[in-house]
Amino acid sequence: MKKFLLAAAALVALPTAAMAQDTAPDGTPAFGIEPYVGVLGGYHNFDRRSEFGTSGNRGKMDGALIEGVAGVNVPLGPVFVGAEGSVAKGFKDIDWEYGVKGRIGARAGDSGLIYVSAGYQWVNGKGNRGYPDRSDWIYGVGVEVGPKDIGLGGITGNSGVRLRLSAETYDFDSIRPMAGLVFHL
Repeated sequence: MKKFLLAAAALVALPTAAMAQDTAPDGTPAFGIEPYVGVLGGYHNFDRRSEFGTSGNRGKMDGALIEGVAGVNVPLGPVFVGAEGSVAKGFKDIDWEYGVKGRIGARAGDSGLIYVSAGYQWVNGKGNRGYPDRSDWIYGVGVEVGPKDIGLGGITGNSGVRLRLSAETYDFDSIRPMAGLVFHL
């Protein structure tokens, strides 16, 4: 019971603490809407036991990706929530991937973010390689590092350009590491 009361008190205190902060660590407003776009590259590697299975002697489904993302973050003082859409062109066994997800996390350092995400992903396998089209839940973790966090403050202004590193999984049947640049508008 004591742990429950402590958790409840923390949930009640978080919005109050967030509202007490007028600006984020990078000098931007602590509340508002922060739209962004980005370009990422990576690799999606599915398990043999996934819903995509294997295709003859080709083995398990996998392939490189080039992905475009667009989204919005809503800062709440030291934390943020957001929504993101993505489209990725695949290579090898993957034709296209499309997704939508929500994000929640903490602002870190002068302009960085640490977050978890969950959403829905559509994957178009290359039919000529024997892989079907499927859709399922996707979960992930990630970090965005701004220029001030790596010693390049002043180059792009406050939010500016951030380096994103993320890892996601399609229904816990794959690993999808991605890296790229996110441009906060």
